Amino acid sequence: MLRWVLPAILAAGTAGAAETSDPDWPCVQRKQPHLSLGQVWGGPVPDARAEELAASPEIEALARTLEQRRLPVEEAEAMIAEFAKGHEPAELVALFLATFQRIEAVRTRVMAGIARYAHSQAALDRRIDGTRAEMATLMAAEPKDFDRIDALEERLDWDTRIFRDRQQALTYVCETPVILERRAFALGRAVVRHLPK
Repeated sequence: MLRWVLPAILAAGTAGAAETSDPDWPCVQRKQPHLSLGQVWGGPVPDARAEELAASPEIEALARTLEQRRLPVEEAEAMIAEFAKGHEPAELVALFLATFQRIEAVRTRVMAGIARYAHSQAALDRRIDGTRAEMATLMAAEPKDFDRIDALEERLDWDTRIFRDRQQALTYVCETPVILERRAFALGRAVVRHLPK
C-alpha cells in the first residue's frame, strides 16, 4: 500500500513548486522577494526628514509594537489614532516608514525560511526515494534480509509521516508573507486616514 501512497504524496507536495521558475519556492503564491513601500502605502513619499524621524526612540518603540502580528489590527489602528492626536504629519509618515521597515525585515526572514524549508523537504524526498530503491533491491535479492527490510520499512513510514506533516504545515508557512503584506497595507491605510487631505 505504501508503495502507491508515497508517489501521490510526493507529487502533491511538489505541484506548487513546479509552477514557478524558482526551485526553492514551494508555495502556490507567486514569489515576491521584497515589498516596496509603494505597494502598501498611499501617503506621501517619505523624505530625509521622515527617515530621520523614523529612527527616533518614540517612533521606533511604537513601530516595534505595531509590527507585532499578535496585536490585532483594530488595536494598532487605535494606537495610531492616539499617536496622530499629538504629532505632526511628518511624524505619522515616519511612523509608517519605521513600521514598514520592521515588517519587511520579518518578511525577508520568513522568505529565507521558506527556501530552507523547501530544501529540507527536497532532501527528505530524496531520502525517501533512496529508501524505496534500497527496499526494492532487497526484496528482489535471495536470500532476503528481512531485518534490514523491516528497518527500512519503519524508516520509510516515519519519513513519509514527517514529509506529510511538513507539507500540511507548508500551507500556513506560505501564508505568512501574505499576512505580513496585508498587515503593512492595513497599517498604512490607518496612518493615511490621519494625514491632511
